[in-house]
Order: sequence, then structure tokens, then C-alpha cells
Amino acid sequence: MEEQAISRNFIEMAIDRDLAEGVYTKVVTRFPPEPNGYLHIGHAKSILLNYGLAQEYGGTFHLRFDDTNPTKEKVEFVDSIIADVKWLGAEFGEHLYFASDYFEQMYEAALKLIRKGKAYVCDLSPEEIREYRGTLTQPGKNSPYRDRTAEENLRLFEEMKDGKCEDGSRVLRAKIDMASPNINMRDPILYRVAKMEHHNTGNTWCIYPMYDFAHPIEDAIEGVTHSICTLEFEDHRPLYDWVVRELEYPNPPRQIEFAKMYLTNVITGKRYIKRLVEDGIVDGWDDPRLVTLSALRRRGFTPESIKMFMELSGVSKAQSSVDYAMLEYCIREDLKLKKARMMAVLDPIRLVIDNYPEDQVEYMEVPNNQENPEMGTRRVPFCRELYIEREDFMIEPPKKYFRLYPGNEVRLMNAYFVTCTSYKTDENGTVTEVHCTYDPETKSGSGFTGRKVKGTIHWVAAPTAVKAEVRLYENIVDEERGIYNDDGSLNLNPNSLVIRKECYMEPELADAKPQDSFQFVRQGYFCVDSKDSAPSNLVFNRIVSLKSSYRPAK
Repeated sequence: MEEQAISRNFIEMAIDRDLAEGVYTKVVTRFPPEPNGYLHIGHAKSILLNYGLAQEYGGTFHLRFDDTNPTKEKVEFVDSIIADVKWLGAEFGEHLYFASDYFEQMYEAALKLIRKGKAYVCDLSPEEIREYRGTLTQPGKNSPYRDRTAEENLRLFEEMKDGKCEDGSRVLRAKIDMASPNINMRDPILYRVAKMEHHNTGNTWCIYPMYDFAHPIEDAIEGVTHSICTLEFEDHRPLYDWVVRELEYPNPPRQIEFAKMYLTNVITGKRYIKRLVEDGIVDGWDDPRLVTLSALRRRGFTPESIKMFMELSGVSKAQSSVDYAMLEYCIREDLKLKKARMMAVLDPIRLVIDNYPEDQVEYMEVPNNQENPEMGTRRVPFCRELYIEREDFMIEPPKKYFRLYPGNEVRLMNAYFVTCTSYKTDENGTVTEVHCTYDPETKSGSGFTGRKVKGTIHWVAAPTAVKAEVRLYENIVDEERGIYNDDGSLNLNPNSLVIRKECYMEPELADAKPQDSFQFVRQGYFCVDSKDSAPSNLVFNRIVSLKSSYRPAK
């Protein structure tokens, strides 16, 4: 039988060649976040890609914090990133590293470049450095300090390290080519003075390496073979290669770039998310309206759904956008056969069955998931007084409305046929109570075939109902008008969060724990909020509605 060809992306093909040619004997990948914010859905692609490659080739996966900028870094962000990576299932074991652990080696690397005549201390101000750099169409010009001797540069660099220079007064620069067509190669800054306390090294250092200098050194020290990064680093690759080549690392790592994943109409930029958090527009970095990984986890998304989403998105060199509806499709697909379908009434009105015995309670046998019989059944209490959804009753219904209205008969899901006989309203004309009668011959499962009804509605028995708060989330930006206003401000959706304080649910949900998730019949998928919910005050987040606008390609 002919074997089916396996489709391989361009990164896998590059790794295949490297292994076949003996460039590397094993594969080592890494995910190198800067601990200056929470991870978002775009980072998940990099995590799962790097981890997946290490798994595929029987290699090693590292988690490394590129913590070279103490002005923006916090232990809070370190902890959140570790939790996110573990949640996604990317196992790094003992391979947890910090760039700051290598500060001494980076300093020695800088001394080596100075001695080789490949780096120099520059006294130009930041503004002058930008002016000397040139433009995309005009070459830069040499710094007047470019020809300092190695001895002088070593002395001045030591002064920088010893705290004898003010912030911004001096930098260490690579000596490459101020006329290079690639601006990144025009004597880039390698070290700057920053007299700030570092979350990991305290006040040991007052000079810090720049990302473009530190990153290739970290990869080389750890034996990373393939530095998989996004396309914005493509123009930085010559500098990456220059650093590892000039520092003469054996078996230097190889940088390969792939396209970032852009989601339509969601906010992923740390700057904008930070503003939403600081302005109190959202409930922290894990607000379920955001697409940070901690927010998606709190909302009820699963690692499996994120992995499915990344597989559908694919790996490419071409920039493209992915519809957020695809992510919603993935969580529905993951949950639909796993979760019990419970009855919950989110906008209740009372339904009284006048001819049902007042003190009688019977238990209906209800399937936990009609699509997955292996999940079994449960017993749900039924009695004379119930709650139903307000939208399931109308006084004057439009055509093709098949739910309750005066004189109409419907089925109460898994129970009986009922016919509406009357209703009550308050002084504003709002319906407060619906009355009906039931037909005891029509019990669900009894085999009754006397007549059919077109409508079925769900319900919850009032005496045993569990009261809960339900939060209905939508996109935080207005999807139809786009993310940004003309002035660059965020175009916020005023209805991104609707809170229902008085919802009623089956008694079995009383024992639901944080992160437990369910399908609420006709409403969508919901999970118990991990932050605000308590046994005495249950809070459910809507993960996703049941309706989908996304259709996967055949």
C-alpha cells in the first residue's frame, strides 16, 4: 500500500536539511518572552510551535526569560508566563532560564568584542545617535568616538559598569558598517547604562545588554539549534549571525522567521492592554474580554482548543489575519462531547402549572449529553412552580413563534406538554408570572404519540433552583466599526459585558468548582469564574455562544 505523503511546513523542511547534513545532531528550541506583560493568543503560536518541534524531533524545549530591560519587568509577569506555558502543556522541566543569569558571560563577550576591535564606547547622545544613523535611503556616518583604541574602550566600559556614568551618557556599540543598507547593522548599541534594580539580579549591575546582543548569546550558551521567531526579526538576523560569529561560538544557532498570527478585531498589543488595565476598563490582565492566555483560561477556553486553533491557522511566511470566529469554533468543537448540557434560566419569569399537585416533586431522567450517550443521565427535580426564560413567553407573538403564548401548547424539555392559560403583569405591563396546565399523559419517555407540538422550552424547578450570577461577554471592541477610532483611541464596545445577577440553575450546579464548565441548554458554554465565584455566590462566565459564523474548510 502506497504511503500517504506528510505535509511539512518550511521550518520542518529546514530542520530536516540541517539534521541530514549534520549541522546539528539534536534539536533544541526555546520560547523567550520578555517579562514585561502577560502573554496573549499570539504568543501561544510561538510556544506551541517551538514545543511541538522539540517533541517532533525528540529534542529539548527551553523556557527562557529575556529579562534585559529592568524598566518594564516584574516578577508578576514572570509568574504569569510560567503558569501560561504550563497550562498549554509545553513542558520545559528543568530547562527554565533567565537572560540575567548570563549577565557575567555577556559582559565578558562585550570585552572580547572590544579587544577584537569590534566594539567601542560612544558618547553621542541618543538624539545624536539617531541623527548619525541615517535613513533607509541615506547611509549613516561614523561616530567621532568610533576609532578609540581597545585600551580606552576597555577603560570606559569598565567605568560604565562601575556606575561612574549617568543614564544615557554613554553606550557600547558594535563596530560594523554605518553605510550598510540594513539599518540594524549600522553600529547597533550593545549595552546601555540603566541604574535600576533588576527583579533577578538586584543592584548588581547598572549596565544592561540590548536585546539584539543578548538574545543570540543566550541561544548559543544554551545550545539552542533553531531560533524560531516572528518576521519582524528577519531584518535583525544579520546582526544575530554577526554576534555569534564574532564571538566564535561553536555550532551557532540558526534563526528562522515565521509570520505572526493576527486575529481580527481583538486587542493584542501590550501597550493597549496595559492601558485598559490601568484605566480600570477591564478587570485586570485576566479579564475574560481580553485574549491574554490568562484571560482565555479564566473565560473557560481549554489548552486543547488553543492547540486546535493553531493547527488550523498553520505556519507560514506570509502575513495574514485569522477570524476570531475560528477560535470560537475550536472551543465549541472541544467541549461539545465533553460537557454536560444543563438547564439554566438567565432571564427568569415564574411558570405555575395550576393542575400539578402542589406538594409533589418528581425526578426526570435527563441525558447529560445527547451527542455522547457514554456520559449517562442525571435526575432533575420537577414540580408545580418553575422558572422559564422570559423570551420563551410572549403575549402577542409574531408569526412562526412556537414557544409559549396564551392558548399555545409546548413541551417542557424532558418533562410534559403544557398549555398557557393566563399570565400576570406588574404596573408597567411587564410579565411576572405565567400560568398553564399540563397533560400527565405526555411525560417525556412515555411513548406518547397523541399529538405533536412545535416548541420545546427549558426550565428549572423553583424550590430547588440554585441562584447564580452570569456574565455574558462580547468582544471588547466594536467589531463592525473596527478596533481604532480616527484619533487612534480604542473603539470600545459598551455592551462587552452584561451581568445577570438573578439566574436560576439546576441544583446539581450548586457544587460546581472554579473552572468547571458546562453547556447551558440553548445559551452556550459557560464556566465557573476562577476569580470571583464562591460556594455562596456562584459566578459563571459565558465562554462562547452556541451559534457560529465560522465554517472550517473541507
